[in-house]
Amino acid sequence: MKIFGLRGGVHPEGRKDMSVQGSIRTLPLPKKLYIPLQQHIGAPAIPLVSVGDTVLKGQLIASAQGTVSCSVHAPTSGTILALGNHAAPHPSGLPVPTITLESDGADQWIAIETVEDPFALAPEDIAERVAAAGIVGLGGATFPAALKLNLSRNSGVKTLIINGGECEPYLTCDDRIMRERAVEIVEGIRLIASAVAAQEVLVGIEDNKPEAIAAMQAAAQGSAVKIAVMPSMYPMGSEKQIIQVLTGHEVPAGGRPADIGVLVHNVATAYAVQQAIRLGKPLVSRIVTISGGAIKAACNVEVLIGTPVQELIEFAEGYTQPAARLVLGGPMMGQQFTQTSVPVVKGTSGVLALLASEIGQAEASPCIRCSTCVRACPVGLLPLEMAAHIRAADLSGAVTLGLKDCISCGSCSYVCPAHIPLVHYFNYAKGDLAAQERAKLKQEATKKLAEGRSERMARIERERAAAAAKRKAAREAKERAAKEAAAKAAEETV
Repeated sequence: MKIFGLRGGVHPEGRKDMSVQGSIRTLPLPKKLYIPLQQHIGAPAIPLVSVGDTVLKGQLIASAQGTVSCSVHAPTSGTILALGNHAAPHPSGLPVPTITLESDGADQWIAIETVEDPFALAPEDIAERVAAAGIVGLGGATFPAALKLNLSRNSGVKTLIINGGECEPYLTCDDRIMRERAVEIVEGIRLIASAVAAQEVLVGIEDNKPEAIAAMQAAAQGSAVKIAVMPSMYPMGSEKQIIQVLTGHEVPAGGRPADIGVLVHNVATAYAVQQAIRLGKPLVSRIVTISGGAIKAACNVEVLIGTPVQELIEFAEGYTQPAARLVLGGPMMGQQFTQTSVPVVKGTSGVLALLASEIGQAEASPCIRCSTCVRACPVGLLPLEMAAHIRAADLSGAVTLGLKDCISCGSCSYVCPAHIPLVHYFNYAKGDLAAQERAKLKQEATKKLAEGRSERMARIERERAAAAAKRKAAREAKERAAKEAAAKAAEETV
């Protein structure tokens, strides 16, 4: 199969051998689980349980609200201890609305509905079951999977791409799931293809995963699913980049993959779809890589959603020495965190504890305009120029240069010889732009409310004036009638 070139990109040291050798292990049942209501892009789910309620594993405990949202299910059986705030798996560590569940140790499932022949289901039925299972994109984007299926079907997607790239250093959870659960993944891929009526199905896997490639090829034999081996390069696993490499087509600036007839899902998402459709199991757990130089026994574990990160670190036998940095996800695009009480959520692919020698921090020096960042940018942007505009508080200038097309992969920062944290500038600017847009929307909404109030008050005034005029006319008519009656009575008396 023809593979197209990738613009830019970098070759960070993989360090995947630390965790890739052992099979996926299962974390012991935690005593308490902290389940955030916001584990996806869109509106947070609405809780359906109260403190003191007993629940079974897989029971719906919070329902999606609105079009872009996702439901949440109990990861195990037990009792609801609290509905309140808990530290979020985010650099801020600020608390977010969370359901706290105390396990009863039984891990008892609700009654689940299995499907003997899932390929007999209508496309709409597949999407409905995926929505009911609370599945989001497990590659990190956390976009509700059912919404993506419906949008793709309605826009006439022709090519389904399954992302098995896993180009982030350290992470091996996708590699292990492809090695160990390839048959289920391929069935999930075929179900997704059936849901969107895809004419072509491609699975992209980097060539540094030969065992995963062999397992997926064996599982896909005799089906329409094609395994495409891609060169190892970062950010090969990014959505727009894998489309470019496998199809030769580029997603237009500001556009979506569906605009060029492509849908992309992650291999772990395909596995979750198979579990939901065939076995009726909602998304209550995921595979997570625990790794980094500070971890004693790096490994991949299947973890219940809501498990505190501290329990994962202890399961991996703790630290060899104090970690210089803790990261959720990969080191290139992951998020730093400081509180190990934060829970694993649906989008958590890795927990990394890195040593100072692995971070490679150095003091930033002035830009020497060598353009190394320009050559590394996979989107074809001018990182040094965008950063200069942002430093000068000229966000509109940075937007003109393509700030909104930046995928925050960090390739520019990685190669910068001056150690300038370029991607931090871009993330800051994108956050500022988002805040400005929210303020603008709020201002427009306030203006609409004010205009509506003015119109309403004017209408009320008009109605009052009309009513007063009506009352006056009635009073005058009554007075005229009385005068006429009095005059008539006087005439009759005479």
